[in-house]
Amino acid sequence: IRAHSVAVLGAPFSKGQKRGGVENGPKAIRDAGLIERLSHLDYPVHDFGDLSFQHLEKDEPYMHVPFPRTVGRANKLLSGAVSNAVGAGHTTIMLGGDHSLAIGSVEGHAKQRPDLCLIWVDAHADINTPFTSPSGNLHGQSVAFMLKELQNKMPELPGFSWVKPFLSAKDLVYIGLRDVDPGEYDILKDLGVQYFTMRDIDRLGIQRVMEVTFDHLLSRKQRPIHLSFDIDAMDPSLAPATGTPVNGGLTYREGIWITEEIHNTGLLSVMDLVEVNPDLGASREAVESTASMAVDVIASALGQTREGGPITQESQTLKEDTEQLRL
Repeated sequence: IRAHSVAVLGAPFSKGQKRGGVENGPKAIRDAGLIERLSHLDYPVHDFGDLSFQHLEKDEPYMHVPFPRTVGRANKLLSGAVSNAVGAGHTTIMLGGDHSLAIGSVEGHAKQRPDLCLIWVDAHADINTPFTSPSGNLHGQSVAFMLKELQNKMPELPGFSWVKPFLSAKDLVYIGLRDVDPGEYDILKDLGVQYFTMRDIDRLGIQRVMEVTFDHLLSRKQRPIHLSFDIDAMDPSLAPATGTPVNGGLTYREGIWITEEIHNTGLLSVMDLVEVNPDLGASREAVESTASMAVDVIASALGQTREGGPITQESQTLKEDTEQLRL
């Protein structure tokens, strides 16, 4: 499913966590020149603008989870938008916003492509349940809503009755983990999820990590990839303007290698880029470097090469090669 067109969808939403500012992420990423950069690649780009999310006046915490109805409703809206974009044949880029938005983004994608697999690039596993979560914040629980294996570990949260778990643990790979809560660690081990911590990346190198990732997800059959990319996966020296930075993250080259390799599969179908928070940059430079890192990662996932060669030609010869092979 190499893209014939790209849809960009902004999701200015922050209630999956308690810090303001991340709702300004889509604007910051656009201001850093995203659309202009994507226009150099060889497919039409449709910017669908930003979704508008209603603010609920009354939204009492449930257990210790803040804003459950607001987050549930926002994700339902996003799910429909992503589903429509994928259904219309676009490779879809969702700009967050906080990582709770992945619930709607991946769910909407799965409506169209139930056989999808999920690559989660993040310092955090975001697989807490309301029972294990230290903070209660939903941006740290997104994956738990998706997994069939956690169905009986999840309470009925107000606002989420529309979400039915749709993903198997074997169809998920994490890359970049370095701040995993004890309850999450137990879940990862119990479910046998494939994950690569920063220590694994040091040990194996990013090339091998991606080989094993694709072997795990694609060896049985080719299927659409959902890439959910939290900017805090990158080292805070590269992406400081984010809500939960953790030292020792991906280098620029490791981040770009991940997205280049995903592009090279030809299977990228939806990408989330979340947790850019312009209000948390210590300076204008900090905000700009974070937003421009986001643009680089997205452009690379869509085929921008580092050597800057004639991209159209390269993908053309590749296509011709595969035609030959088929014959």
